[in-house]
Amino acid sequence: KMDDEDRVTRLQVLKAKRTVSERTKDEKNSSQKPVLKFRNYNPQAEELKDKKLERTKPDAIETQVVDQIQSTTQPDITDDISLSKLAPKKAEWDLKRDIAKQLEKLERRTQRAIVEIICERLREDNSDLASAVATVQQTSSNENYDSD
Repeated sequence: KMDDEDRVTRLQVLKAKRTVSERTKDEKNSSQKPVLKFRNYNPQAEELKDKKLERTKPDAIETQVVDQIQSTTQPDITDDISLSKLAPKKAEWDLKRDIAKQLEKLERRTQRAIVEIICERLREDNSDLASAVATVQQTSSNENYDSD
């Protein structure tokens, strides 16, 4: 029961604070009236004529125009940039990057297979090693020209 009484008193204090803050807000809002400023309106009432603002003249734009003209007469830097630098990379560059490791493995396996074939031919033919290597190099170079 002690907790309930404490709770009730705290709620009452909060409620009192809230009503006080709301009252002060209302008083501030009522005491602050909007300030009238007449820019384009000529008031006819004498008490409002002092609220009229002086006419302002538009800013001189000659300096801005001169600056813009001078900036356009400067050399154009887009002439220095070539289209080849701006062109995107080939469409398959990422594919080549992704399969580079696989191609390396495949190249090593191909070299091993070539060595094994040479060894088998040497065993079968019992011919000399130099002629066998020369024939393999000829066939591999022919294949390279055909693939390009």
